[in-house]
Amino acid sequence: MRCGKPATGWRARSPTRSAELRSSPGLPRDIVDAGMLKLFIWLTLGAWAMGKAVPSLAAEGEELLGRRAPEWNAVDWLQSEPLQLADLRGRVVLIRWWTDTCPMCARSAPALNEFHDLYAKRGLVVIGMYHPKPSTRQVSAEEIQKVVEQRGFQFPIGLDLDWSNLRKFWLDGGRRRATSVSFLIDRQGRIRHIHPGPEFHKHGEGEHAQCRFEYLELQHRIVELLYDPLLGGEK
Repeated sequence: MRCGKPATGWRARSPTRSAELRSSPGLPRDIVDAGMLKLFIWLTLGAWAMGKAVPSLAAEGEELLGRRAPEWNAVDWLQSEPLQLADLRGRVVLIRWWTDTCPMCARSAPALNEFHDLYAKRGLVVIGMYHPKPSTRQVSAEEIQKVVEQRGFQFPIGLDLDWSNLRKFWLDGGRRRATSVSFLIDRQGRIRHIHPGPEFHKHGEGEHAQCRFEYLELQHRIVELLYDPLLGGEK
């Protein structure tokens, strides 16, 4: 399952971005807007689900909900100095494992960009954990950086080239249907939502309608964690 080590001696760093992640001030007090957004998402979810059988994703990984997220192993980073999950305590963190050869990851990329654009200033940190597929494929950091730029990612990218963090967070817990998993972690470092993959996006009909539902569900959970004081959000 191992595919090699990160490119020796190569690491793209952005001291300013890392400093911002660690020292950003509290969230703006726009609770009315947040409440309206939560209401809109819930109404949309309800309207979509009326009369439909919505497959449940909760069963896969539900045993991890409420647990403290493990610290990830050291990896090389693009667009950031080295980060640890502990450095981000007090922020809501969305971690998405992705790869360059997966069309479902490509279709999910705009949603990650949207979440980053909408909520970064409100306390959300999006982390893209790159893992090569197949796991034995050798890929350089320079090659990954090109894909990062093509997809417009502006958030930190960790290079999980040996899948050690993917295993720690996800694969070692049981049989999984996909590796492109997303973890939503609250300000106290606990896992609050898991999207087990393979894709979610804003628009979708027919066979992709479920992907839109899952996108809205994830967005609702992000807003909830950012603003609900009972969950450690903005008061």
